[in-house]
Amino acid sequence: MFDSARIARFYARAQKRAVQFAFLRQRTVEDLQDRLSSITRTFNNATLISPFAVETKGLPKNIKTCAFLPALPPQSQDMLISLLHLHMEEDLPTLLRDIYQSLRPDGLFLGALFAERTLHELRAVLLAAESECRGGAQARIVPFAQIKSLGALLQQTGFALPVVDVDRVVVRYDNLLALLHDLRGMGQGNPLSGPIKPLRRDVLQRAEEIYVAQYGDEQGKIPATFEVCHLCGWSPHESQQQPLKPGSAQVSLTQVIGPNAKPAGPKQDHEK
Repeated sequence: MFDSARIARFYARAQKRAVQFAFLRQRTVEDLQDRLSSITRTFNNATLISPFAVETKGLPKNIKTCAFLPALPPQSQDMLISLLHLHMEEDLPTLLRDIYQSLRPDGLFLGALFAERTLHELRAVLLAAESECRGGAQARIVPFAQIKSLGALLQQTGFALPVVDVDRVVVRYDNLLALLHDLRGMGQGNPLSGPIKPLRRDVLQRAEEIYVAQYGDEQGKIPATFEVCHLCGWSPHESQQQPLKPGSAQVSLTQVIGPNAKPAGPKQDHEK
């Protein structure tokens, strides 16, 4: 699905201006720091995987950094962090299995990747504009993983105490070219395999018209959604909390919440 050489070129080009386009990456690092601040155990052997240089303040001391997952010996890591690159991995299940096998018992995996609703507005308008102007459209946005699938994948891999949650960020741009410029600066170009036809000027113009009409605000700005999915899982260890067996509860739920309790309504998405 992905062209690894193309991805490497995107990252190499973006590395030259990594600081200028680091706002999402920095936000994600700060989120990871917050998560680690509530964990009291010490991680003596930790590795951070990121295609770009990252400020490691607030992360474990002496954490090693690398652009891609190296060949790590089994049970050699106390912690492994993956930062915003898993959505461009060809075989995510195998990669997660390699990460799992590299962790020592009670080792921690933290991962952050773009998930299903990322750039959904851009995907829709490019598809509509190109179909209208050319009579057909090329896939230009990565098919991001579904959040439910990522949670199931953590469990299937064997991680204990798996947790999946989402930071949904909406960034507003003056125009479509400004959004495309940011994506290029972040190394998030089209990594899909095969020839990529350039976007014609008429397609871009029509895409912007559709974008403003369908998603634009009162000021004419257009939103771009980035859905950062945070994964957390532990290598199993006997000291970890274990779920109770079905039927082992000592207190009825009715006694706790009352016989007339009503179910809560659906949670609302929010911009963080």
